Amino acid sequence: MKIALPVNNDSKIDGHFGHCKFYNVYTITENNKVDRVERIDSPQGCGCKSDIASVLAQMGVSVMLAGGIGNGAVNVLNNAGIEVIRGCSGNIDEVVAEYLNGNISDNGINCQHHEHHTHAHNCHH
Repeated sequence: MKIALPVNNDSKIDGHFGHCKFYNVYTITENNKVDRVERIDSPQGCGCKSDIASVLAQMGVSVMLAGGIGNGAVNVLNNAGIEVIRGCSGNIDEVVAEYLNGNISDNGINCQHHEHHTHAHNCHH
């Protein structure tokens, strides 16, 4: 299994999927241990309009642990066969560990406001 997370420069989940600096892709062994971590640079632009979903799907990613994420990005990821778990925050390694321990579930909230010209984050979590 492979899990991806949108990351900012502080090794934390980026609060806005489409603005992250890069993605960490965790390869998980059959006994739920992290085997390796790969860094994938984030394409420029909105997550729903980039090709990141197809890139991650080709890598074998099946789960995206995200913070704030818009409906368009969720749909693109889902259509690529990637399940999205929304509402995650904090240190990426800790979030992965909590997910693998069954302690993280989707909060069901999509970002409703999209500001394409500013870095304002209008999502309510």
